[in-house]
Amino acid sequence: MNRRLLDPALLPILDKVEAGERLIGEEGLALYASRDLNGIGFLANIVRERKNGNVATYVFNRYINYSNLCILNCQFCAFSAKKRDPHAFEMAIPEIAAKTKEAWEGGATEIHMVGGLHPTLPSQWYLDLLGAMRAAAPGIHLKAFTAIEIRHLSERIFKKPLQETLEILRDAGLNALTGGGAEIFDQQVRDTICRGKETGEEWLEVHRTWHRMGQRSTATMLYGHVETPAHRIDHLMKLRGLQDETKGFTAFIPFAFVPETTELAHIRPAASTDELKNLAISRLMLDNFDHITGYWISLGLPLASIALNYGVDDLHGTIQEEKIFHMAGAKTPQQQTVAAMEKAIREAGREPMQRDTFYRRIESTVPKKADPEVVTA
Repeated sequence: MNRRLLDPALLPILDKVEAGERLIGEEGLALYASRDLNGIGFLANIVRERKNGNVATYVFNRYINYSNLCILNCQFCAFSAKKRDPHAFEMAIPEIAAKTKEAWEGGATEIHMVGGLHPTLPSQWYLDLLGAMRAAAPGIHLKAFTAIEIRHLSERIFKKPLQETLEILRDAGLNALTGGGAEIFDQQVRDTICRGKETGEEWLEVHRTWHRMGQRSTATMLYGHVETPAHRIDHLMKLRGLQDETKGFTAFIPFAFVPETTELAHIRPAASTDELKNLAISRLMLDNFDHITGYWISLGLPLASIALNYGVDDLHGTIQEEKIFHMAGAKTPQQQTVAAMEKAIREAGREPMQRDTFYRRIESTVPKKADPEVVTA
């Protein structure tokens, strides 16, 4: 037996991984059933290093949540609110533009922006928003809106076909879609954690349409609630199928459910070992994705650093002001400095490198006169 593997059931998978052959669903389930976490990480790193060498990346970005007002009542969500709720908020366009300008002038290359399904904002508000952000930071990448937000805008706000809505947003300044809202694609799971939300196929159709327009997006999975390993594998296989079709996904970003302040608070949070295993299996199953991102907001930066030896090659971004996970009870910091990101990558034995929204490696955008220990997004 290969001395890196304790579980003999992993040996046939090792042969396929070394040969660059695609794993099937049954092999994914065998990986979830295995207790050889380090062996699975070893397999995932074969793929990771084949695709990305020893480099691990991060993006210098800022998060903006423009509003949490939402017409849905997803059971897993502590972010959304109705207008009279004490935690409801709605940012004004000038405030968002000012935050965008501040981020751009500080060296950020990306704004990552999502919100709830706002019941009353008109279509022109979204166009004015993108225009104001673009004017404030002409060169910044605007990565915004989940597929669920896009369907809401198409069907209820713009009242135009999906592709036409996406074209309008692209022409107004949108550069990339976020991967949020995917959760788990299985409908029974969705009925339990986000009843009334669009289906998994509807999520996929938004990204399919965007990709066919020549655009890029990320993909996600929310795990660690009521789903089974079979549901996770089904989710990964559907993403892999769409990537075969469009080649439009830049990366996959799985994150664990934070139950603390949600309607599902009785669920035990995912263990660190499950998080590492899920990342490694994602790397092995998604052979047509170039990048797997360890979302440090969910993992915490120390575990995200460890994940760089379990198939992960990216640690996401500096972020600065994350609301969705923290309103659910996450205890991780809300921002990281560039120095902290690079330190975490070096501690894992990897070479840090800044990237842009499309995972292209770039020279650092940190101002040369700045003290890297205090730079934030």
